[in-house]
Amino acid sequence: MSEGWYPLALSSAIEAGTSAGAVLDGQEIVVWRDSSGLAHAWEDRCPHRGMKMSFGFVRGDHIACLYHGWEYDQAGLCRKIPAHPDLEVPKTICMKTYGAAESGGMIWVSLAGEAPAPALPDATALRSLYLDVPAAVAQAGLAAGFGADGVTGTAPLLALQTDLGALTVGLQPVDAHRCALHLTVAGAATPATLAALAARAEAFRRQIEQGVAA
Repeated sequence: MSEGWYPLALSSAIEAGTSAGAVLDGQEIVVWRDSSGLAHAWEDRCPHRGMKMSFGFVRGDHIACLYHGWEYDQAGLCRKIPAHPDLEVPKTICMKTYGAAESGGMIWVSLAGEAPAPALPDATALRSLYLDVPAAVAQAGLAAGFGADGVTGTAPLLALQTDLGALTVGLQPVDAHRCALHLTVAGAATPATLAALAARAEAFRRQIEQGVAA
């Protein structure tokens, strides 16, 4: 995969017409999906008054700020200011946008807009884990935590083979002390397998956080 691409969420977690906030190395990002299903990743700040766009509303192929309702199109250009309905909005009013792609059941972002995006096979979403430990600590504990012989790949894309199936892990560094793991299962998986892996993931979260606290 290209350097500079990082996972922000499982694809299944962001439905059409919804948005969510994410943080990558301290950078606040809004991830949103328009009504056609296309995912976007932008700086999570309205240029008007700095309100988080992740608090706003998706309206068709636009996302609107919660504060004053300014709407931005898929390219990040402001298209509507409700307080001035007849105003031709200057093209200088725009959002800071990033490269976004979906692959392997995850939504990826490149802050530099690098190409190509990662190309991964289809996978079944398991869950996202948000951990109060550094990314390096989470990565080091993965094999033992999931009962695997080892971990292959290079962060942010890791893989491990467990007795319950093959897992792919997208590692998202939130800041120096926190991270997120976006977990998918290779191919199809039965509900029973997903439930067992989800329980193992939750146990891993408790163990890794308790170990750091100790």
